[in-house]
Amino acid sequence: MRAIVREWYGPPEEVLELRDVEMPTIGDGEVLVRVRAASVNAGDPPIVKGSPYVIRPVYGVRRPRRPVIGQDLAGTVERVGAKVSRFSPGDEVFGAGFGSFAEYAAAPDRRLAHKSPGLGFNTAAAVPIAGLTALQGLRDAAGVEAGQRVLVNGASGGVGTYAVQVAKALGAEVTAVCSTRNVDQATAIGADHVIDYTKEDFTASAARYDVIFDNAASHSLAATLQVLTDRGILIPNAGMLHRKWLANLPRMFGAATSTIFSRKRARFSVQAWRPDDLLTLAAWIEAGTVTPVIERTYPLSDTPQAVAYVGEGHARGKVVITV
Repeated sequence: MRAIVREWYGPPEEVLELRDVEMPTIGDGEVLVRVRAASVNAGDPPIVKGSPYVIRPVYGVRRPRRPVIGQDLAGTVERVGAKVSRFSPGDEVFGAGFGSFAEYAAAPDRRLAHKSPGLGFNTAAAVPIAGLTALQGLRDAAGVEAGQRVLVNGASGGVGTYAVQVAKALGAEVTAVCSTRNVDQATAIGADHVIDYTKEDFTASAARYDVIFDNAASHSLAATLQVLTDRGILIPNAGMLHRKWLANLPRMFGAATSTIFSRKRARFSVQAWRPDDLLTLAAWIEAGTVTPVIERTYPLSDTPQAVAYVGEGHARGKVVITV
């Protein structure tokens, strides 16, 4: 099969290449998926480069343990493991696997959900990591309720565009923070208010928010916490893998310690692979409540360019790889 492979850490366009490799094997609890589409996440470019160093023991200290990269996918079940009962060959699925930038990928069955015929492969592939990060952060960690005021800082990327729409779906009044070129996009996906950060500093405003979904970490913790309501909740982004050494761990630790003696709270969302949550997002998409923003699509052969583009930090919504 064809797959995007890397043997060393480095810039995507230098270390990623399309090769013929052996088909992946699957364990008893895994599914072999014929990949029809995959998507690039903000964490993929740093991982290709080998940062942050704190996660090198997971991915390989000196060189990558897994040569094929990519997680988000949508496709058709080719084969199932001996202990898999939820899926059968021919089922259309979406979720995450190991090495989805390839024609075939192995995926744990718990990371997959059935894809309905009304959900296209490209659309479904754009959902998993970004959509779950937004849904579980806002609904579960923050407990967003109807009528609350939610600010999404960093509202134009993969997670940010979902966060705006998920908060709206939960009944919140949403303020999106983005650059000038993304103001119209934020309005189009449902933001009630849009702050252009090139013209206005949201931390200098008199407005207060019940929840801040901080996807950008563009202001100091003190300034960000200041614009929360008395019992407001800050959800710091747990990613920031582009930061070379410790990713976002120092900021998350700072957020936790800064709120120990306050009624304000910093809560952290650790992504959980729950098929029901994937189906919740899919149902919202089919109902028109949520619309995945897909800025660009690339063929599998151009995956190095796709990963490099996302790594520049200016992607609007999701970037999808068609296989």
